[in-house]
Amino acid sequence: MCKETNRSGGAIVTPIAGTTRDRRECIGRIGSTFFRLIDTAGVDGEKLDVAFGKKGKTSLDGAMIRQTMEAARSSDLVLLMFDARLGVTSDLAETIRWLRKISNAPNPADSESNGDENHHREIVVIANKLEGDRWASMGENYVLDNLNEVSRAGFGHPIPISAEHGEGMVDIAVIIEKLTREKRLRLGLPEEIEEKVKNVKSEIKPLQLAILGRQNVGKSTLVNSLLGEERVIAGETPGLTRDSISITWLWKKWPIQIVDTAGIRRGVKRERSNEIEDLAVLDAMRAMKLADVAVLVLDAQARVIQRQELAIADSVVREGRALVVAANKMDLIVDSDYTKTDYANAVQEQIELRYPMLRRTPVIPMSSLHGKNVWKLMPVVLKARERWERVIPTGMLNRWLEEVLDEHSPPMQLGRPTKIKYIVQTKGRPPTFLLYCNVPELPINYLRYMTRSFQDSFDMFGMEVRLVVKKSAENPYAKKSINKTTGVGGWQGRQKRMVASFKRSGRPNQKGRRNRKR
Repeated sequence: MCKETNRSGGAIVTPIAGTTRDRRECIGRIGSTFFRLIDTAGVDGEKLDVAFGKKGKTSLDGAMIRQTMEAARSSDLVLLMFDARLGVTSDLAETIRWLRKISNAPNPADSESNGDENHHREIVVIANKLEGDRWASMGENYVLDNLNEVSRAGFGHPIPISAEHGEGMVDIAVIIEKLTREKRLRLGLPEEIEEKVKNVKSEIKPLQLAILGRQNVGKSTLVNSLLGEERVIAGETPGLTRDSISITWLWKKWPIQIVDTAGIRRGVKRERSNEIEDLAVLDAMRAMKLADVAVLVLDAQARVIQRQELAIADSVVREGRALVVAANKMDLIVDSDYTKTDYANAVQEQIELRYPMLRRTPVIPMSSLHGKNVWKLMPVVLKARERWERVIPTGMLNRWLEEVLDEHSPPMQLGRPTKIKYIVQTKGRPPTFLLYCNVPELPINYLRYMTRSFQDSFDMFGMEVRLVVKKSAENPYAKKSINKTTGVGGWQGRQKRMVASFKRSGRPNQKGRRNRKR
């Protein structure tokens, strides 16, 4: 239903039970109504009471239930969905019993804004998997019996929908529109949003930050440490994260859109029978393509960067994103002679050896579990985005080009000297530059030399600098050179006559004299 309502194709949907684990937020829209939608994991009624116990704090099921509970507490409207073909199950009955307890509980986000802690939380029951209207006219209809049984719970009659086919969304839109007007009236806001307010765009665009890496390197723990709360499920078990969880966050005065992604393994190591991991990897790569800066999290216990991590870094660069490396789990290195600086330098050397364009990429040693050096990450990320979207004046670029050409001129091609006339920046994000030359392309070695000099001059590290060569058009008003050779046939004709004269006389012609036939 989250995928149908949002229409962004974000949530991973499979017929396997328990696919969703974390709560995933998105902006939904039905008609002209916008709202914040939270997709949660399925509730196991038998484990509701033990979610906050000792076993629940360490188990995956307990973490999933706590995420669902937190989403319900922070909502104005709770849509309780069940399978209408199964009817009332023990899980549904326990969930209804728990929702009764929180129906009148204050909403933390709402109480902070207006101080009204007696606000009633709306709970609507949704009967899913009811395609069409044939189910309502069948004899001995067990579906109607299930709907009547659920309606005795006290939350009203269930709304029949089909999330897969998008049926029944109109009824949900009416409820959302009604609650939206009531909330705006309660907060003292106008019922209708003015057109001027709709067209206003934020001057400061949120920084799109993607957290990437292999499985079990501490990506979710790093996100929780940055946010200061248990926002995503984290643990020692590899592969806990499936959906790419996007979280809006304000760091100091900067709006951040941080995305926690699933661990990326090589294709040969994935389980062929489980399509969830493939969908999770595709979701992680989609998050990387939409990001401004990608943070590659490494496991410091390995002491060296793995091949899969180098492949992820290569994907980030090819996509044109800025890269920052976070060396996690530094607290597990017990060798006193091996310091954080040694590991950071070793990682930089390995990345530069494989990808020279990524030399001097920022590497931050940290321990996200204990919160050590985590605060150093965001300043580096903001500087990386600043470099990534930087626009360099054309005059400064051409002064740099003159220095580069004076130091090392480009090699000749086809017997002609190569001339680079000028350079301009076509765009940022990623930084792309156009070189106007008298040849269609430059040698790859010279382009690498120019890229290295450009990175040193303008501090463009941790990203790809794209130098595109374009052959400048010939001047149509320039006078073409005229061949001033004299004689019939030009120099080729003279050469033929000299060869014929040598064959006749047996001696070469003297310079400046022409042998005439007698």
